[in-house]
Amino acid sequence: MAAHTNNSASDVLSTPLAARLGTALVALILGVFLIYGVGLAHSDMLHDSAHDMRHSYGFPCH
Repeated sequence: MAAHTNNSASDVLSTPLAARLGTALVALILGVFLIYGVGLAHSDMLHDSAHDMRHSYGFPCH
């Protein structure tokens, strides 16, 4: 017998606004760092590891 999980829209909406905003802020900061921190890095190792991904997104690196 499978366990029933109740993941409805009301469960998501019952999460406090501060918790949802905090999660969104952390995701935004991480995303900005990944795009600009790695994208504009002068380290050859970072540049080479992210090179193909940057070009696939159209992010110039040369």
